[in-house]
Amino acid sequence: MKIRVLGSAAGGGFPQWNCNCANCDGLRRGTIRAQARTQSSIALTQNEQDWALVNASPDILAQIRALPGLQPARAIRDTGIASVLLMDAQIDHVTGLLMLRERNSPLPLYATAQVIEDLSRGLTVLGALEHYCGTDRHLIDPGTAFTLPHLSDVELLPITLSSKAPPYSPHRQDPHPGDNIGLRILDRASGRQAFYAPGLGELSAEVESAMREADVLLIDGTFWREDEMIALGLSKKTAAEMGHLPQSGPGGMIEVLDRMPAARKILIHINNSNPILREDGDERALLHAHGIEVAHDGMEILL
Repeated sequence: MKIRVLGSAAGGGFPQWNCNCANCDGLRRGTIRAQARTQSSIALTQNEQDWALVNASPDILAQIRALPGLQPARAIRDTGIASVLLMDAQIDHVTGLLMLRERNSPLPLYATAQVIEDLSRGLTVLGALEHYCGTDRHLIDPGTAFTLPHLSDVELLPITLSSKAPPYSPHRQDPHPGDNIGLRILDRASGRQAFYAPGLGELSAEVESAMREADVLLIDGTFWREDEMIALGLSKKTAAEMGHLPQSGPGGMIEVLDRMPAARKILIHINNSNPILREDGDERALLHAHGIEVAHDGMEILL
């Protein structure tokens, strides 16, 4: 089974359209060593023709153009996107669904009941799609493994993450299991597994166990410092208040990953402010010394 990183940036992408931080400005001017990145999403396949998207970012059209396999051209109208699995109802993970409205059949959609509710009553993406292709909805439950028809040898297990629902959620101040999930991806043929969690604010016993069992970790790389956004004048919120565990500092993601036996440890969902985007920076060198990779658009992982 193959995992393809469609987008490796956090919300807004890199560079972010309205940001002139040192990273975004430096990339535009060509004065730093860094790569542009689209917003976070991955795709899974067994046969290179049928793909499951995990999240549908606002950059989905650019991501489709970058991966010819998502357009296998078997008919006058065709797509390699066989299904979409949503990790949460955040704007940067779901609004790409609207770009798939020209399908000639209902879009197979896998999500928790909480995410379906948020996209029906808060950000009404699903209501809009019903006027176009429609959706074929499949409820998934944290703690209950399932398979997809086109990924029959792959077992997927949603795992509850501790975080808030989006601001537009009807239960924003009343968190429920299923608002945000991580995903264990088990290839039954090889016995290898990955754990994907682009947003991770704290480690529960269940999450830590899933991380310890994984051969590949694709994990929250949003911020380098707890006060990163505040120090740069970009926000008044800390990383924790935004639902993310920073890489540096006591108890940070570097310390967490140091105790994990995974063969590959990869940071994904990287905010435009994060210094690890600079390929020749001290922060990137420190990650390298700890055996930690930084995801980039187009990265491929075989399980």
